[in-house]
Amino acid sequence: MSEKTAASGGSLRVTALAFDMGASSGRAYAGELGRDASGIRTLQVAEMHRFDNEAVRVGKHLHWDILRLLQEIKRGIRKTFQAGYEPRTLGIDTWGVDFGLIDEGGELLGNPYHYRDAQTEGLIEMLSERFGAQALFASSGLQFMPFNTVYQLYAMSRTGSVKLAAARTLLLTPDLLTYLLTGVPACEFTMATTTQLFDPRTRSWNKELMRELGIPETLFLEPVAPGTRIGKLSDEVQEELRIPPVEAVAVGSHDTASAIAAVPAGDEPFAYLVCGTWSLLGTELAEPVLKPETLEMSFSNEGGVGGTYQLLKNIMGLWILQECKREWDENGTPVGYPQLALLAESAEPLRSLIDPDDARFYGPSDMTSKIRAYCRETGQPEPRDQGEFARCILESLALRYRQALEQAESLTGRTFAGLHMVGGGIQNKLLCRLSASAIGRPVIAGPAEASAIGNLLLQFVAQGEIADLAEARRLVSASFPVDTYEPEPADKASWEAAYARFLALRPGP
Repeated sequence: MSEKTAASGGSLRVTALAFDMGASSGRAYAGELGRDASGIRTLQVAEMHRFDNEAVRVGKHLHWDILRLLQEIKRGIRKTFQAGYEPRTLGIDTWGVDFGLIDEGGELLGNPYHYRDAQTEGLIEMLSERFGAQALFASSGLQFMPFNTVYQLYAMSRTGSVKLAAARTLLLTPDLLTYLLTGVPACEFTMATTTQLFDPRTRSWNKELMRELGIPETLFLEPVAPGTRIGKLSDEVQEELRIPPVEAVAVGSHDTASAIAAVPAGDEPFAYLVCGTWSLLGTELAEPVLKPETLEMSFSNEGGVGGTYQLLKNIMGLWILQECKREWDENGTPVGYPQLALLAESAEPLRSLIDPDDARFYGPSDMTSKIRAYCRETGQPEPRDQGEFARCILESLALRYRQALEQAESLTGRTFAGLHMVGGGIQNKLLCRLSASAIGRPVIAGPAEASAIGNLLLQFVAQGEIADLAEARRLVSASFPVDTYEPEPADKASWEAAYARFLALRPGP
């Protein structure tokens, strides 16, 4: 396959194609390694395709439309070649925990369940009581979240699911999409660690727990490391798209892992916030932290790139604001995110606060009513307009970030000079500013498309163009600018008072 020639210096360019799939949208990016005018090696990224990702309700259940997502991936591949790129490899990263089931003949058994499906309600409490919360935590290192794969599979087992009985292989979402393109089944390490069925102490599947819960242990493939070559696009896909062979790579297939791989940090320990529909705040470690305090503070140990573990906390994130916007759009008072940021900027600061992780905010619909009810119940003034709602959400997130950052320091014994924020949420500059003031430290924001960039970096590792994670992060620093937000000294007393109010609102960690 031919390579493009760079405009500067005639150096050869090496191309890869990343699909970054979030809970609300998907994106395709072509990435090229080259050199700038001064000869410094850089990564250039171009968006090829963007599409919506919407849940589909069928009866009592919520599903992903996985075949439409597959079709959008094919469109992205076709557009990339039409634009003149010739990627050697492609990689797919997605949200964690969700999966498809494959039958004996290699066919997909229906659309996968969506992680917000209600079938897992009450199962955290049931299994914690049955096995003991600390023992259950030590066997996976994961924060107890209702959507974890273990609860989804246990829900299916309890109801005698026909799909589960007929299944021969379980493929987590990025592995499933890669399988549908290549015909090669695989299980990538960072995704495996999101299931709550992978034991970080032994780095293997917890088959004993599977047997206890009636989950067939034969469903699970042995995990492969990020950067593993999986296989070429099938003959059928090549013929359909009229393209030459492209090899699929298991990247940091959990989008969080790919995003963290693209944090432009140096050699010193750092704290990060992956900011989008979900917010994930944590730090990178060589080994998981499985002590009781980790469970008490609701932190997770998820697999990372380069054999690392990510000690992190899942926080509800911009989902709350997204649901408010969707409600306003559907009710005839549409508003764009830039306008919302302006309205929030002019609203009264620190007027009303919510706990973003209150269970009521987890499900879709009626988000503004839920926020009003929370404020009434906690003796606070209710937001009156779009600006006040947005300000309430953003300030509450910023304070939650401070709490999680301080807890991460407590668990690790480290002190972090600032917070690296990456992901699409950093395009909300007000959130970045508020976060800096809330934590009382600098926020270093960028890059926005961190998951796609990390995805590309792992492909270049697989191609032999990048040696390791450290070199990858140096490449990010050389290629993408960052914005630094300093805390506002004049607001320090107001934020300290607001933080005390916020902590009083929260009943737990």
